[in-house]
Amino acid sequence: MGGRMTMSGALPARMTMVTLGVADVARSTAFYEKLGWKKSSASNDSVTFFHMSGTKLGLFGRADLAKDADIENTETGFSGVTVAINFASEGEVDAAFDHAVSAGATPAKRPQKVFWGGYSGYFADPDGHLWELAHNPMAPLDENGNMRLPE
Repeated sequence: MGGRMTMSGALPARMTMVTLGVADVARSTAFYEKLGWKKSSASNDSVTFFHMSGTKLGLFGRADLAKDADIENTETGFSGVTVAINFASEGEVDAAFDHAVSAGATPAKRPQKVFWGGYSGYFADPDGHLWELAHNPMAPLDENGNMRLPE
Protein backbone atom coordinates (compact mmCIF):
# COMPACT_ATOMS: atom_id res chain seq x y z
CA MET A 1 0.00 0.00 0.00
CA GLY A 2 2.92 2.38 0.55
CA GLY A 3 1.84 5.84 1.60
CA ARG A 4 -1.65 5.70 0.11
CA MET A 5 -4.97 5.44 1.85
CA THR A 6 -6.46 1.97 1.65
CA MET A 7 -9.71 1.38 -0.20
CA SER A 8 -11.42 1.15 3.20
CA GLY A 9 -10.09 4.61 4.05
CA ALA A 10 -7.80 3.42 6.86
CA LEU A 11 -4.78 5.55 7.64
CA PRO A 12 -1.35 3.91 7.29
CA ALA A 13 0.03 2.92 10.72
CA ARG A 14 3.28 4.86 10.67
CA MET A 15 4.86 8.15 11.69
CA THR A 16 6.85 9.96 9.01
CA MET A 17 7.74 13.11 10.94
CA VAL A 18 7.53 14.64 14.41
CA THR A 19 7.48 18.44 14.51
CA LEU A 20 8.35 20.26 17.71
CA GLY A 21 7.16 23.83 18.23
CA VAL A 22 10.16 25.78 19.53
CA ALA A 23 10.74 29.33 20.82
CA ASP A 24 13.89 29.89 18.74
CA VAL A 25 14.54 27.71 15.68
CA ALA A 26 18.24 28.64 15.47
CA ARG A 27 18.88 27.87 19.17
CA SER A 28 17.05 24.54 19.00
CA THR A 29 18.81 23.63 15.75
CA ALA A 30 22.17 24.27 17.41
CA PHE A 31 21.17 22.05 20.35
CA TYR A 32 20.22 19.09 18.16
CA GLU A 33 23.37 19.53 16.06
CA LYS A 34 25.39 19.34 19.30
CA LEU A 35 23.75 15.96 19.86
CA GLY A 36 25.41 14.97 16.58
CA TRP A 37 22.26 14.92 14.47
CA LYS A 38 22.49 15.71 10.75
CA LYS A 39 20.42 18.61 9.45
CA SER A 40 18.76 18.30 6.04
CA SER A 41 19.62 20.74 3.26
CA ALA A 42 15.86 21.35 2.99
CA SER A 43 16.12 23.38 6.22
CA ASN A 44 15.90 27.17 6.23
CA ASP A 45 15.70 30.02 8.77
CA SER A 46 12.11 29.19 9.76
CA VAL A 47 12.19 25.38 9.82
CA THR A 48 14.83 22.74 10.41
CA PHE A 49 14.59 19.09 9.41
CA PHE A 50 16.75 16.32 10.86
CA HIS A 51 17.23 12.86 9.37
CA MET A 52 16.35 10.09 11.81
CA SER A 53 16.12 6.34 11.43
CA GLY A 54 12.73 5.68 9.87
CA THR A 55 11.36 9.20 10.34
CA LYS A 56 12.24 12.90 10.36
CA LEU A 57 12.29 15.54 13.10
CA GLY A 58 11.11 19.05 12.34
CA LEU A 59 11.73 22.20 14.38
CA PHE A 60 9.28 25.03 13.67
CA GLY A 61 8.45 28.20 15.57
CA ARG A 62 5.91 27.41 18.28
CA ALA A 63 3.61 30.33 17.40
CA ASP A 64 3.81 29.49 13.69
CA LEU A 65 3.07 25.82 14.37
CA ALA A 66 0.03 26.73 16.49
CA LYS A 67 -1.17 29.07 13.73
CA ASP A 68 -0.68 26.32 11.13
CA ALA A 69 -2.79 23.94 13.26
CA ASP A 70 -5.34 26.71 13.86
CA ILE A 71 -5.09 26.44 17.66
CA GLU A 72 -4.28 28.94 20.37
CA ASN A 73 -0.58 29.13 21.32
CA THR A 74 -0.75 28.69 25.10
CA GLU A 75 1.78 27.43 27.61
CA THR A 76 0.23 24.49 29.43
CA GLY A 77 3.09 22.84 31.29
CA PHE A 78 3.39 19.13 30.61
CA SER A 79 2.02 18.48 27.14
CA GLY A 80 1.33 14.80 27.72
CA VAL A 81 3.80 13.86 24.97
CA THR A 82 7.32 12.46 25.12
CA VAL A 83 9.60 11.29 22.32
CA ALA A 84 11.69 8.18 22.96
CA ILE A 85 14.94 6.70 21.70
CA ASN A 86 15.52 3.08 22.66
CA PHE A 87 18.92 1.50 23.13
CA ALA A 88 20.28 -2.05 23.29
CA SER A 89 21.64 -1.74 26.85
CA GLU A 90 21.50 0.23 30.07
CA GLY A 91 25.08 1.40 29.47
CA GLU A 92 24.08 2.91 26.12
CA VAL A 93 21.21 4.75 27.86
CA ASP A 94 23.64 6.19 30.44
CA ALA A 95 26.11 7.28 27.74
CA ALA A 96 23.37 8.89 25.63
CA PHE A 97 21.95 10.72 28.67
CA ASP A 98 25.39 12.08 29.61
CA HIS A 99 25.96 13.17 26.00
CA ALA A 100 22.60 14.99 25.85
CA VAL A 101 23.31 16.81 29.12
CA SER A 102 26.78 17.80 27.89
CA ALA A 103 25.12 19.22 24.75
CA GLY A 104 22.89 21.46 26.88
CA ALA A 105 19.89 19.27 27.71
CA THR A 106 18.22 19.72 31.08
CA PRO A 107 18.13 16.46 33.04
CA ALA A 108 14.55 15.65 34.03
CA LYS A 109 15.08 12.14 35.46
CA ARG A 110 18.41 10.35 35.58
CA PRO A 111 18.32 6.87 34.00
CA GLN A 112 17.18 4.18 36.42
CA LYS A 113 15.39 0.85 36.57
CA VAL A 114 11.67 1.45 36.06
CA PHE A 115 8.41 -0.25 37.05
CA TRP A 116 7.79 -1.82 33.63
CA GLY A 117 11.01 -3.86 33.79
CA GLY A 118 13.26 -1.64 31.72
CA TYR A 119 15.67 1.19 32.30
CA SER A 120 15.06 4.81 31.32
CA GLY A 121 15.68 8.48 31.96
CA TYR A 122 14.39 11.77 30.59
CA PHE A 123 15.94 15.03 29.46
CA ALA A 124 14.36 18.23 28.19
CA ASP A 125 15.48 20.14 25.11
CA PRO A 126 15.78 23.97 25.21
CA ASP A 127 11.98 24.31 24.83
CA GLY A 128 11.11 21.73 27.47
CA HIS A 129 10.22 18.90 25.06
CA LEU A 130 10.84 15.65 26.93
CA TRP A 131 12.97 12.92 25.40
CA GLU A 132 13.04 9.49 27.00
CA LEU A 133 16.18 7.40 26.62
CA ALA A 134 15.30 3.77 27.32
CA HIS A 135 16.37 0.15 27.26
CA ASN A 136 13.40 -2.22 27.01
CA PRO A 137 14.48 -5.85 27.29
CA MET A 138 10.99 -6.96 26.18
CA ALA A 139 11.29 -5.07 22.86
CA PRO A 140 14.72 -5.73 21.35
CA LEU A 141 16.06 -3.54 18.55
CA ASP A 142 16.53 -4.70 14.98
CA GLU A 143 19.68 -4.09 12.93
CA ASN A 144 18.47 -0.53 12.17
CA GLY A 145 17.86 0.36 15.80
CA ASN A 146 14.07 0.11 15.50
CA MET A 147 11.97 -1.55 18.20
CA ARG A 148 10.61 -4.98 17.47
CA LEU A 149 7.22 -5.51 19.06
CA PRO A 150 5.11 -8.66 18.87
CA GLU A 151 2.34 -8.53 16.23
